[in-house]
Amino acid sequence: MKKEDIKKVVLAYSGGLDTSIIIPWLKENYNNCEVIAVSGNVGQADELEGLEEKALKTGASKLYVLDLTEEYVDDFIVPCLKAGAKYEEYLLGTSHARPVIAKGLVEIALKEGADAICHGCTGKGNDQVRFELAIKHFAPNMHIIAPWREWSIKSRDEEIDYAEAHNIPLRISRETNYSKDKNMWHLSHEGLDLEDPGNEPTYEKPGFLEMSVSPLEAPDTPTYIELEFEQGVPVSLNNEKLSAKEIILKLNEIGGANGIGLLDIVENRLVGMKSRGVYETPGGTILYAAHDYLETITLDKMTAHKKAELALTFADLVYNGQWYTPLREALSAFVDKTQERVSGKVKLKLYKGNIIKAGVWSDYSLYSEDLASFGESDYDQTDSAGFINLFGLPIKVQALADAKLKK
Repeated sequence: MKKEDIKKVVLAYSGGLDTSIIIPWLKENYNNCEVIAVSGNVGQADELEGLEEKALKTGASKLYVLDLTEEYVDDFIVPCLKAGAKYEEYLLGTSHARPVIAKGLVEIALKEGADAICHGCTGKGNDQVRFELAIKHFAPNMHIIAPWREWSIKSRDEEIDYAEAHNIPLRISRETNYSKDKNMWHLSHEGLDLEDPGNEPTYEKPGFLEMSVSPLEAPDTPTYIELEFEQGVPVSLNNEKLSAKEIILKLNEIGGANGIGLLDIVENRLVGMKSRGVYETPGGTILYAAHDYLETITLDKMTAHKKAELALTFADLVYNGQWYTPLREALSAFVDKTQERVSGKVKLKLYKGNIIKAGVWSDYSLYSEDLASFGESDYDQTDSAGFINLFGLPIKVQALADAKLKK
């Protein structure tokens, strides 16, 4: 699509550094086009404050704030939790938020009759792929503008220079200029001193952590919690029936106060490079641990092993922006089948960044204390002799054949 034909653009707007300068940049480089800012509320809380005033002052014609929190939890977070999907230990906090935001962007773009959708993702990152693949799913012919692939700006310092030249207020300084992404599931930190894997994260520095505290600063006494699941979905916390969204928010507070969910990793980005990031995922880390614990007594061996194997594929799809694909849908159908009996209660002890198992119960438990006991039981130990003979028969036959060849 030619630049001169673009009259109206919908911008994925967070109010952060990238999207703050994109509004005036679009107007300067796309014939003073109308810019409609859209912010998807996925639980970033205080980051939404003052957003409308800022968007309008920097040149947007209007701002939509879409409440996507329930949809985000029920249709994206919970399916990943049930799947046990992790990408290299990362619990997909940014990855599974992008498709629901992109869906909302397309809905507004079609409603407003926009000519293009714009995002502030860099050409080095994963998010450009996640946004654009989702946009292609819902609006395959929509033109997409990615300023980082067009403009002459090369760094976040140059972005700040541009903002200062255009009198755009920022919430960061050059010294606190981490690249962050926040939602109800997590907070990520990248850039500055973290770009050197040899630098220890400054967990104890005031203002660095936002959802958690350093384990060193957590209470000296443990906190016990009890979670209940129904078919793999969290439904109760400490015997209080709550929605999955409410449970996540409460666990963020409890887990954060106990230093739970800090992750420092060098991950393999989709575009081929390695990237170092620090993640805060207090509630999510607790939920994954509790769900895994419950599955140890409710899933049979073959299902559990195959599910673990497919969880890697599931995580890859989510990380790579392929949520809206037949394979992801098929894997979710498989996961839902495995979760039919993943119901029960889990008790955990939280202590200075650690999650300690403290009990698990289920009406569907496959664990038999009678069979597993070292004491007297109904298990006939003589049965094992015939089993071993049959199980080891190929090994025995191979050994006999090898012995003949050596003669």
